[in-house]
Amino acid sequence: MARSPKKRRSDVDVHFTLKRVFRKAGFRPLQLEVIQAAIAGHDIFLCAATSFGKSLCYQLPAVVATGVTMVVSPLLALMNNQVLAAKGLGIACEMITGSTTLQERRKIETDLLCGHPETRLLYVTPELCQTDRFRKILQQIHRQGQLTRVAIDEAHCISEWGHDFRKAYKDLVWMKQNLILPSVPIMAVTATATKQVRDDIYTFLGLKTAMSFSTSSARPNIHYEVQYFSESNPHSTEGDLYPILLNWLTRLHHRRYLGSLHAPDPTPFLNPIHGIIYCSTRNSADDLAARLTAHSIRASSYHAGLDTLTRGQAQASFLASPPIPAEETASIAHSFNLVCATTAFGMGIDMPNIRFVVHYGLPRGMESFTQESGRAGRDNKAASSVILYTREDKDRALWRLNQDAMRERKSHAGNGQGNADGEVSRSMAAKQLSLQKMIEYCENAGRCRHELVGEYFGNDFGNSVCVDAESHQTPKALGLSCDYACDVCKEGQAVLQKRKDKGLATAEESMEYTQRQRMMGTYDDYVEYGNGKE
Repeated sequence: MARSPKKRRSDVDVHFTLKRVFRKAGFRPLQLEVIQAAIAGHDIFLCAATSFGKSLCYQLPAVVATGVTMVVSPLLALMNNQVLAAKGLGIACEMITGSTTLQERRKIETDLLCGHPETRLLYVTPELCQTDRFRKILQQIHRQGQLTRVAIDEAHCISEWGHDFRKAYKDLVWMKQNLILPSVPIMAVTATATKQVRDDIYTFLGLKTAMSFSTSSARPNIHYEVQYFSESNPHSTEGDLYPILLNWLTRLHHRRYLGSLHAPDPTPFLNPIHGIIYCSTRNSADDLAARLTAHSIRASSYHAGLDTLTRGQAQASFLASPPIPAEETASIAHSFNLVCATTAFGMGIDMPNIRFVVHYGLPRGMESFTQESGRAGRDNKAASSVILYTREDKDRALWRLNQDAMRERKSHAGNGQGNADGEVSRSMAAKQLSLQKMIEYCENAGRCRHELVGEYFGNDFGNSVCVDAESHQTPKALGLSCDYACDVCKEGQAVLQKRKDKGLATAEESMEYTQRQRMMGTYDDYVEYGNGKE
């Protein structure tokens, strides 16, 4: 019979551990409740917005309890980032991946099987958990009473209705079925789970009695905005989005600089404004970075087509940018530090002060948009999410989706998988729904964008509609999550609908919009003044 894990200390001071080990002043709302439930040995489902600090919910219990917490993650970059960060805090943390050398792996396994392992956190891939050899190791650790819990990160990957379906995730139920007497607690963690995805997570992981914790998927400190543009615009050059982006960056630069001059407590140094611009293709990322650089704006490109060294240099350049003298920010050359990237960039990047995310075209779907826009404002200060949207994007996006479906079907057919058509159709149905909701989000001119994001992920806002921003009723008073933190609530339905219909079709309309924003005092007036204050 398996030996029970050592009793967890009932008098554990998690607040002391938070400050001493993790160097944080306090818990964010709901974090403490999740951590206490984990320490108590419950199965847990946690669906929380980006920047919530989900990793802390399984890392801190791993520090205060004996034994090993195994973390299953689908992304090597994310694993590597968390392992390096944990080791930097003095936590005994290891990782086993396909690139782990035989010598390193044997050393890790020897520690895990010694009966009193030093390792507190072990990061692995879902594919490793499918192998018989590793399963035998897990069973041995469990028999020794040293497998404290299993944390499954990005748990939405288990569902074909999720946006990153990973077949190996379905086999993780093996742990609930075989690591028993006593059962090993499981914590499933995600930032993007619709009701269908949540149901699949519960079913496939056997979380019948799990404690559930969730937050709104929309981030209240992010201002959501869509800028409309027609590729048939006679005042543009071949339907080019670049002038709109450059104009937005220039306005942001001037407002930030003027704001720093008139600040009540001016600082001699300012941080460059960090921003991510997501592009749909590698070529567009390269082209955009080159054009921004030609306008003296610091920008690098990042995508999977670049070699490892170049990607590493781009990432290092983005992460490492020291404060500069305030007077130098008069030049746009010193105001920004940008990365123009495909979706290959972002996961595993732990940077709290990214002030904006721009989608240079239509995002792939609501889940991708929420994850990518959520990389802004992780310090809980004001940040912006902007989509540069054209209706022509819809045709291109649908074409790409159909191409993906064809490739998936060919791949499954080539592997001789009998049920391939069914799996692909469910996966594609989920992608189509997500894309359709993304289009509706962009075309929307009458409902709070925070509300639309939350509604897609099952947050209940009712059927309320945002009032005109010129009225005396605020969205907060109506029980909505947005306090003028989206263009619909701030500008009002009538104004936004007009701008949408016109699509900034004329120079006069563009100038009118710019003047109106200047008079209203837009949200991006105070993006990265250093303190998030208006």
